Amino acid sequence: MANDLSNVRNIGIAAHVDAGKTTLTERVLYYTGASHKIGEVHDGEAHMDYIPEEQQHGITIMAAVTKAMWKDHLIQVVDTPGHVDFTIEVERSMRVLDGCVIVLDGVRGAEPQTETVWRQRNKFNLPAMFFVNKMDRPGADFRRAMETLQDRLGAEPVPVTFPLPDEQAVIHLIDKVKLSFSGEKGSVVTESPVGEDEWTATLDVRETLYLAAAEYDEAIEEAVLMEEEPEADALWAALRKGCLTGKIHPTLGGTALKNQGVQPLLDAVIKLLPAPLERPASIGTDLDGEEVLVDMTPSEPFAALVFKVQMWEGRRHVFARIYRGKLNKGDQVVIPRPDGSLEKERVARVFDVDADKKKRMDKATAGQIVLLAGLRHATTGDTICAPEAPLLLAAIDLREPVLGLAVEAASTKDEEKLLEALDKLQQEDPTLRLEEDEETGQRVLRGMGELHLQIYFERLQREFGLDVRAGKPDVVVRETIGQESKATSLFHRVIEQEAISIEMKAGCTAVVRPKGRGDGTNIIVEPSVSPHGVSLSDVQLAAVRAGAEDASATGPRGSQMQDIEVEITKIELFETASSEQAIRVAVAEAVRKAVAGAKPQLLRPIMKTDVVVPEENLGSVLGDLQSRGAMIHNTTSQGDTASIQCDTPLDKLLGYTTQLRSMTRGRGQFTMSFDRFDVA
Repeated sequence: MANDLSNVRNIGIAAHVDAGKTTLTERVLYYTGASHKIGEVHDGEAHMDYIPEEQQHGITIMAAVTKAMWKDHLIQVVDTPGHVDFTIEVERSMRVLDGCVIVLDGVRGAEPQTETVWRQRNKFNLPAMFFVNKMDRPGADFRRAMETLQDRLGAEPVPVTFPLPDEQAVIHLIDKVKLSFSGEKGSVVTESPVGEDEWTATLDVRETLYLAAAEYDEAIEEAVLMEEEPEADALWAALRKGCLTGKIHPTLGGTALKNQGVQPLLDAVIKLLPAPLERPASIGTDLDGEEVLVDMTPSEPFAALVFKVQMWEGRRHVFARIYRGKLNKGDQVVIPRPDGSLEKERVARVFDVDADKKKRMDKATAGQIVLLAGLRHATTGDTICAPEAPLLLAAIDLREPVLGLAVEAASTKDEEKLLEALDKLQQEDPTLRLEEDEETGQRVLRGMGELHLQIYFERLQREFGLDVRAGKPDVVVRETIGQESKATSLFHRVIEQEAISIEMKAGCTAVVRPKGRGDGTNIIVEPSVSPHGVSLSDVQLAAVRAGAEDASATGPRGSQMQDIEVEITKIELFETASSEQAIRVAVAEAVRKAVAGAKPQLLRPIMKTDVVVPEENLGSVLGDLQSRGAMIHNTTSQGDTASIQCDTPLDKLLGYTTQLRSMTRGRGQFTMSFDRFDVA
């Protein structure tokens, strides 16, 4: 059955940090028989959190792949990190999946990282389901959690099960039964009729379900109008139709830690989320830039997307999703490059993967996610394909790191070893960058946040035996301008070369204007030319553009420029003295002068920040955040805790964890995600 693509589900499980995502995955593996015991995150024994840093910190760091059989269906599961520092793992996983389950905390509902995950899901229009977890906690509210999904995500949650945590049960709103979970690990599921009072109490959520299904089935619409109960089979079919469009989102509830509500979720995954063949064909481009449709079929030439590089037992492996064709061990493949060239590689081994275990396969086929050995040059976002049919699949967007630390080996004899180790880690994680500071000569390791860099320092110690010294955190900044400015430059130089005088002379007038945040850089090259009647050749126009690009790449302080428009309005030529190099220098000088007169501004990383504290500490924490330059957007109270949503400059949040714990006696917590570069 597992080889039949109609019986395969490739799904991801994603969530805000600490919503219980890995705990849910552990139950999925146990109930499907893929794991013989339930590993608990708090004990450091989770099957999917297998690297020591995950076990030590109690968080998921690397997306892990595993397989499970449920009712003759193969469910291939990717457990993704919840912490925003490792969001690249979610991004690249979403790119290759067919559907996802997003986990929520029953008390807090949709949280900031839920929004990030949702945006990543929207990018690929993945069919999605929600699991409202931790329903046993004081203050948990299934209805309110669904409201937060509508308010914060713009989602349309459609209830399928309604949790009864006090009874260790859920009401199945489609099958119209009560499901009770008993036995030591919740593996005994008992069906019983729903009590009349309980059924009446779910009238509002059932109404939501029926109205959503009615959009996709006229018979259900008629039944709703007649105030009749729709048939279960019709409800399942209508929900599946709506779910596959990505417009409605089936929602179930339970408590994974106490083994409640997981089996109905597995049933819903099979019934509602798509098989690989039910997803739209992928869009690629051939080497001529023409669009091609890539149907998921084993009969066409091989094509796959590399979505992750991982060092496995010290050797380089890549994870790939096969979109077309078949792959045998030993096959030669090609990697199309942007310049039109084809890089040849050979697949030495093909593996099936279960968390940290791999099993050799002779071949793999369309729809599968596999681990490949032997590819030395393939990296995240590359397409690997059959030599006779090269194409490029849509790549994976990468994020820019926002925090840096100067690094050096504790012992000078380990410098080369450190560079080799960091090269391997950068291949695994494209959001990790090693750069050299031109002014100080220091090596700076840049990443997505303090925890991100801390984890890699721990890995350098454990995996490579390296002691590393790190400097103070260095926040990445950008530059822009605050007003329009115009400047003219006349470049004139005579170079004496082997008794020959070479004159270089050209003039330029440039205008720079500020643009909106996140609008990037725009260069307009449509200048008038002096003397009148002379026009610029293609080579000279290229020199004008190159000079404008040179000068607008970095600002007066040496940081990358953004959100600026550069217009070259006039070029002055002086016969043979106006070489391409002279024009390029004149343009660059004019643009730099214009920027200098346009009120240059420093842009700092602004983080969307969510702070959760005891209600009694709300006032003092708000005051502290405002002193850090935070812009408060909203505060909400739930029971005895309060949440603060704000935008805060990253440099003001360095070390904030310690300060927050001190102010709240260890009870406060916060999460942040990069939002934009802005004046702060």
